Amino acid sequence: MDMIVENNIFRFIYCNLVNTNESCSDFGNFLGILPLGFEWLAFLISGFLLCFIYINGILGAVILSIWGERRLYGRFQNRSGPNRWGPMGVFTSTADAIKVMFKEDVVPVDADKFLFNLAPVLMVFPVFMVFSVIPVGIGTFVVDLNVGLLFILAVTSLSGLAVVIASWASGNRISIFSGLRAVAVLISYEIPMALSLVGVLMLSGTLSLNGIVEAQKIPFILLQPLGFVVFFLASLAEINRTPFDLTEAESELGAGYLNDYSSMKFGIFFLAEFAATIGASAVIATVFLAGWKGPEILPSHIWFGIKLILVLGLIVWVRMSWPRMRIDQILHLAWKGLFELTLINIIVTTIMISIKPDPSVNEMWIMAIINWVICIFSLIIVSKFLNRSVKDNFSNLKNTTPYPVGTEKIKSSFINKKEMVN
Repeated sequence: MDMIVENNIFRFIYCNLVNTNESCSDFGNFLGILPLGFEWLAFLISGFLLCFIYINGILGAVILSIWGERRLYGRFQNRSGPNRWGPMGVFTSTADAIKVMFKEDVVPVDADKFLFNLAPVLMVFPVFMVFSVIPVGIGTFVVDLNVGLLFILAVTSLSGLAVVIASWASGNRISIFSGLRAVAVLISYEIPMALSLVGVLMLSGTLSLNGIVEAQKIPFILLQPLGFVVFFLASLAEINRTPFDLTEAESELGAGYLNDYSSMKFGIFFLAEFAATIGASAVIATVFLAGWKGPEILPSHIWFGIKLILVLGLIVWVRMSWPRMRIDQILHLAWKGLFELTLINIIVTTIMISIKPDPSVNEMWIMAIINWVICIFSLIIVSKFLNRSVKDNFSNLKNTTPYPVGTEKIKSSFINKKEMVN
């Protein structure tokens, strides 16, 4: 029953149902609706209502996120629709929601129907699991796992499985190409994402998200700038956001692995993408921005919401500013850029922790200055190395014989090779 003591929402519901538990005595006077002996029923009802509140809160946040992002996109791209159709542009998103609900649900004849229907569920389910361990305020969470950060890394890896199932079940070669390319990106960026959190674990000494928030005497973004940069970019790749949105790549592969999905199945994928964006922003706000911590002039939930909105705004800004990268550039960045930056961050953090195992606040500020200098220097060096590698690859491509395209006459050398193969 430790959850009753730690979780304010659970305890509030439970104590109003059964006001006989010792943990309710210091929390105020409550109704005590259920009679004695029904504590087990109160426990089940409280757990159900807690999950119900969180799930509907996530859905409401997704609706607000879609509306807010589309308004920002309209401002960035000078499009009037998302901002002027209806009060504050509400009718645009409303019309899209109605259209998705009433569209015909088409399933390809050659599709594996079971896997085809399972993929949207597998895509959205891990996102809701991520929110279960994120504290959105003091004593406001579903469960406080002592391995919460490891739990998030584990469940988010299921999204790659959902993409592969969706692409394979469609029986569409375009979807399969997109799914295979997506697996390469997702697996590549899971490694730097996990390594970028090692410095945070060394500073906090815990995997619990509540413990990480409590350990932040100053926000870890100041002590771990390299970790923040790597985790932010890896998160964009994991949630398929620009410039890493190759899993869909509308201009190249139609709609990618979503090519054959319609109606509410497509809507569930759309929901999962926006919910994953909010989830990634919540994790960044918790791990690097001290979560719900802030001056007492505002409640802890308000501080968490402000930090969450700031990270969401940064993601939208990146999406509207950067073009999509090629698959080779994305993998090049993961293995020859971000991976090396995580190693530098781990080495520097290890040296600092060895010198000052329990630093004071003033010593943390000195560590922050040193880390920012190293971060800027490392980013400059790695970026120059990446640019040089890209130029070398481009020079090599210029010296190779191009394969003929449909508008060119096939050279005799290619015809002779084909006859030799036959």
